[in-house]
Amino acid sequence: MRTDEWDIDGAEAVTLTVGEETHGMRADAAIAILAKNSGTDALTSLSRSGAARLIESGAAARADGTPLDKKTILKAGDAITVQLPEPVPTEAEPEDIPLDVVYEDEDVIVVNKPKGMVVHPAPGHEHGTLVSALLYRCGDSLSGIGGVLRPGIVHRIDRDTTGLIAAAKNDRAHVSLAAQLADHSMHRQYRAIVIGGIDTEGVIDAAIGRHPRDRKKMAVLPSGASGARDARTHYYPITDYGAFSEVRLILETGRTHQIRVHMSHIGHPVLGDEIYGANRTPFEKKHAALLTGQALHAETLTFTHPRTGEKMTFSAPPPKEYLKLIEILENM
Repeated sequence: MRTDEWDIDGAEAVTLTVGEETHGMRADAAIAILAKNSGTDALTSLSRSGAARLIESGAAARADGTPLDKKTILKAGDAITVQLPEPVPTEAEPEDIPLDVVYEDEDVIVVNKPKGMVVHPAPGHEHGTLVSALLYRCGDSLSGIGGVLRPGIVHRIDRDTTGLIAAAKNDRAHVSLAAQLADHSMHRQYRAIVIGGIDTEGVIDAAIGRHPRDRKKMAVLPSGASGARDARTHYYPITDYGAFSEVRLILETGRTHQIRVHMSHIGHPVLGDEIYGANRTPFEKKHAALLTGQALHAETLTFTHPRTGEKMTFSAPPPKEYLKLIEILENM
């Protein structure tokens, strides 16, 4: 799916304003950074090369309509309009990308996804996706139910969330796993570092839907509101560090960005979350090299095998950056 295949006529527009952080930068580099912090899902995974293609296709220009060149130097206060068309779906292509495979048989494959890997193709991230890696490894054996963009994909985790994800290698397995996801018998457990002290367990029962002013962002909505879907997240303290906590989270439902939205809603955003978090804390600024995304890891995945009926549980430790943050907190 290439950005130059977009039909930009009548597309929704988002305005990005250049700040001090991007003052004096080339347009392609600045737009990629501004897009990541925009809170708009269609832009948060935009790469610098994707931003360059947006500019070249005419989908990114100055707010007054003046065309940009990718080498244009921007100044603080400059307003850039980015159009958000629906991409033209194209078939994902196999790519030889190493995968951390936790389990695989003729029906399912379980992968420990790294930070930064998008699950399926999206504008600005047409390559390097989990789908492309699975297509290379599994060939045509992936379930076709997800379509050409999402073959075999039953559930997903965000680009900068690490951890376990299962894919179906045939339609029978896909139907079974999707049913388990729908009736909540697929068990998904996460670990996260959040801002603020948490010393008691709890349940967040708050409906989630599209943000009323930014349809690319999710938000807690009143129950019964248009587009609101019930959402429940259970959280359990692992360690309370005072200013921060590590918690274990179990999803009862699986809404888009559920953990991140819910934890922000109760005043404990996930560390490093630039979309649903508040202003970056001094700790986040100091350890920015370890926080290239939210400190959230899908640690455990349990489901019933679609062929054998066996209950299977898989676990994967958090990445080294996450563990280093825990070490720093323990020594503060």
